Amino acid sequence: MAGTAAPTRPAELRAHNLARLLRAIHAGGGQLTRAELTRQLNLARGTATVLVRDLAGRGLIEELTSPVDASVQRARGRPTGIPSAHSCGPVALAVDLRDDSFTVAAFELTGRCTVLDRQERGAGSGTGMLGDVADRLKLRNRQFGGRMVGVGVAVPSPVSGGSMVQPTLPEWQDVDVAAALGPAGSPGPGPVLTGNDATLAGLAEARRGVLRGVSVALHLHVATGIGGVLLADGLPVTGAYGSAGEFGHMPLTGIQEPCRCGSVGCWELDAGARGLLRAVGQPEQGDRIIQAEQVIAAAATDPACGRALTHVARALGRGIGALVNAQDPEAVGLSGLAADMYQADPDSVTAGYLSTLMRFRRADPPALLPSTLGDLGALTGASELVFDAFLTPRGLGTWRSPGQKTA
Repeated sequence: MAGTAAPTRPAELRAHNLARLLRAIHAGGGQLTRAELTRQLNLARGTATVLVRDLAGRGLIEELTSPVDASVQRARGRPTGIPSAHSCGPVALAVDLRDDSFTVAAFELTGRCTVLDRQERGAGSGTGMLGDVADRLKLRNRQFGGRMVGVGVAVPSPVSGGSMVQPTLPEWQDVDVAAALGPAGSPGPGPVLTGNDATLAGLAEARRGVLRGVSVALHLHVATGIGGVLLADGLPVTGAYGSAGEFGHMPLTGIQEPCRCGSVGCWELDAGARGLLRAVGQPEQGDRIIQAEQVIAAAATDPACGRALTHVARALGRGIGALVNAQDPEAVGLSGLAADMYQADPDSVTAGYLSTLMRFRRADPPALLPSTLGDLGALTGASELVFDAFLTPRGLGTWRSPGQKTA
């Protein structure tokens, strides 16, 4: 377009390459040598050296010593370092918000995680719990100071325009999460970014878990309900309004009961935590996820729990088969209770899965892959929202190195 500045001006090109390199360091988990990063990004060796020094000088990374890379040793006879997270570098805070509890964690560049807080809602209100989250975030902001580059929040609801539009707690309906977490919508420096918990769990598996490198993947996360996401080349397909992946509200298993969402026959009534508790005859008391985990753990010794698990595991498998027919993924990731059920009763999940697959898919069905991130999945995905925003020329422009920060 006329009047648009050329993107190859020296300052802009340098900012672009700094962001590219830092994204690659983050994506590689701080495990790639400088030589490997140079080849991956197709940079000149001298350019890569200057960029690494620049990032280190800004307090964003530090270069660790490493064994000599074999190919570099043959070519140049010198060792190469591993650019990794600086000990005083950027921190993303992540929140896994559930209807009955929340967890707060800190993520460094390259993905290293420290869980900081976990709190049950108890008898308090959902609005009160959001206030508790805001208080914890403000406390952690003081702890990390200017290192904090944003907050990512995984919520149990589809999200539209930053608001929860079908939350598990009615009092959260249409709540703007960022606005609820502090004055002017921010507990500290950096943006507050919100996403559906199941979508973020899938993003995390594609970035750092079992779905890494899978070109077309389906991810399913079972908690109180069932959500998920289709990922293409590691990127979530979130739909026209950002709320795709509500697989739990599809009539996949033939049940005809009304659902809290306003529809009838939703899959989550059969295969979510509520379905498992109903199948075993337990009332919902407190944290439904913990209750469901206890039923799964007892299934091997308690006949009633065993029968309930078999029923729900088959329902889970049948729904997965229907989704595979529709989405055609290479592999299916499972997290939350989906992973727990599959690991506890793989035969029942597989039997249900194969029963609904189209015939031509059964000889070589997409693999069912339990999460390698466990309870950190939604938190990890929430942190990736923050780093996606920060690891850009504009985002890096907001960073002040420790030496530049004022007391």
